[in-house]
This record gives sequence, C-alpha cells and structure tokens, in this order.
Amino acid sequence: MHAVIKTGGKQYRVATGDEIRIEKLEGQPGDTLSLGDVLMLSGEDGVTVGAPVVEGAQVIGELLDTNRAKKIIVFKKRRRQNYRRTKGHRQWGSVVRIAEIVAPGQKAKTALKTTTAPVEDAPKAAPKAKAAPKKAAAPKAEAKTEAPKAKAKAAPKAAAAANDDLTALTGVGPALAKKLNEAGITSYAQVAAWTDADLDTLSETISGLKAKAEKGDWIAAAKDLAGK
Repeated sequence: MHAVIKTGGKQYRVATGDEIRIEKLEGQPGDTLSLGDVLMLSGEDGVTVGAPVVEGAQVIGELLDTNRAKKIIVFKKRRRQNYRRTKGHRQWGSVVRIAEIVAPGQKAKTALKTTTAPVEDAPKAAPKAKAAPKKAAAPKAEAKTEAPKAKAKAAPKAAAAANDDLTALTGVGPALAKKLNEAGITSYAQVAAWTDADLDTLSETISGLKAKAEKGDWIAAAKDLAGK
C-alpha cells in the first residue's frame, strides 16, 4: 500500500518501511508520530483520492533523527551596483521511517508515542534562582544613595562662605571668580585686606592676577563694596 501525505508544506509518496527526510518535527528519536494529512491511498482495493484529504486514513512514522542538512550557498549579485553577498544555510529536518499506513475503518497497530524533552522546562526555573542576588546587591544601592546626602549637607557650608559676588570687581569674570574661590578668596573683605605679598603669592597660582588687581583697583573697590 502506498500513500501521499502532506507535511511541512510538501507532499511525499510513501510506503511501509520507507525512510524519508521531511521538515523538522518536534520530538526525540524513537517517538512515533502521525505524519500530517493523507491526500491519497493506493492498494489492493484501488486508489482513494481525498477531497482534499482521505478521512480516517493515517500514516504513522518513527522519528529516527533530527539534524541539519548539507550546507547550500546563497549568492546574490546586482549588476553595476558593486553588490555581492554570499551566505550559507543548513536547513533543519527530520529523518522518519514509515511504520504503518492505516486505511479508513482500520485500527492502527502502532501506538503513538511522544517524548517531551525536559530541557525545555529548565529556562523557566532560571528567574527564581536569580532572585537571590538582588537582595545581596541592595546594600550597594543604599551606599550610592547615601553619598549624595553627604554632598548635600556639605553644600550649604560652601554656599555660606561664598557670600560675595566677586564678578562685581572690574575685570573679574565667572572663570576668574571661580579660580579665586578655589584659592579661598570668597568675600570682599578678603580682597580689601590684600597686601603686595598676598598678590605675589596668588599670582603664582593665578597667572596675571596682580596686574589685573592693580589695573582694576580691586582693593579700593572691595573696601567700598564691603562697606555697603
């Protein structure tokens, strides 16, 4: 008896004992599966053509192996476009031995057997195992949140010391005022108390400071601003 079956979008003519390669089936070697729709049967009683399938007919196959076929080369080219692409492809497939062809009204002698691979359930349990490290990482997150608080407490002290706007002095811009603040000069009173020795010392860290201070008469201006 022969049969024409449809599986994986393709049609195959099979007989009992045949080994065929079809599109990949879910299962393990040794499983017995029903191989899709039966489109036609031919035997001692003649030919039966389905409309579109033969009702009650069944083809049972034993799954021998699931592997990848030989590599095929896919080459694409576009003329005058400097376009060339070469790729390889290996299609998955299953090797099946036809165990039995069951005609309508007959009872199958081969029992269907499907083995579920236990590997598929393993990834589902993985998130539970990852839940423990999250608790261990919590102290690091707390340490990071404590750091900004410490900076926030230190900020008002710096703001309290920098009461005067040094950019009010002639020739002092935001950049120079920042350098003065970094050097510890934050108020008009400090500028008003400068001496030549202080200007020489500051000029070693801030280039050209003494010349700018003398040109803009910062000491006199700072005395006036400090007295207001």
